Amino acid sequence: MTRFLSPIKVLLFIALMIPLGIIVFDGFQNNLTADPIEELLHRTGIWSLRLLLLTMLMTPMKVITGSFVFIRVRRMIGLFAFFYASLHLLIYVWLDLGLDWAHLLEDIIERTFITVGMLAWLLMLPMAITSNKRMMRKLGKTWKRIHQAIYLVICLASLHFIWLVKSDITEPLIYTGIGLSLLLFRVAHHYHGKRSKHKGSTNTG
Repeated sequence: MTRFLSPIKVLLFIALMIPLGIIVFDGFQNNLTADPIEELLHRTGIWSLRLLLLTMLMTPMKVITGSFVFIRVRRMIGLFAFFYASLHLLIYVWLDLGLDWAHLLEDIIERTFITVGMLAWLLMLPMAITSNKRMMRKLGKTWKRIHQAIYLVICLASLHFIWLVKSDITEPLIYTGIGLSLLLFRVAHHYHGKRSKHKGSTNTG
């Protein structure tokens, strides 16, 4: 299984780097529209949201197929979601605000979509830091609680996108719908698992 996963992880790493490669290429080609900072913010933000959803999709895929491959690549996808979210934040703070920390604090307090976006990133930070196996073993049950925050992150990221868009909210609503569907699947699967365990213990008794 490990030998099988190695090439998959290499290919996945390359695939997850492609959006960044396209962004860099378009930057050198001056293909980042009339407002390059806005375009950079949009692309990095949307890829972070997509990869968050893809991370959530790994558990349903494992349940449906019975393959643990999806669980073993989930960490890399989640880390890339954090990577693109961090690029998104860096572009905003550095290129858009010019490292004006007072302006940043003002935006966080006064602009709701900035508030929820920053909160989403702050929740992703401990998940990224504790994503390795050593931290998983060290933290025990606390690790699971930390990483369950992904559901709240998805909600906050979706709200960030919806409140950011000033006109057509079709695209953010599509991503929100996907996130809610994945969340409902997880809740239904958890409930079904608890019922199965209860029936098993009842039959045994």
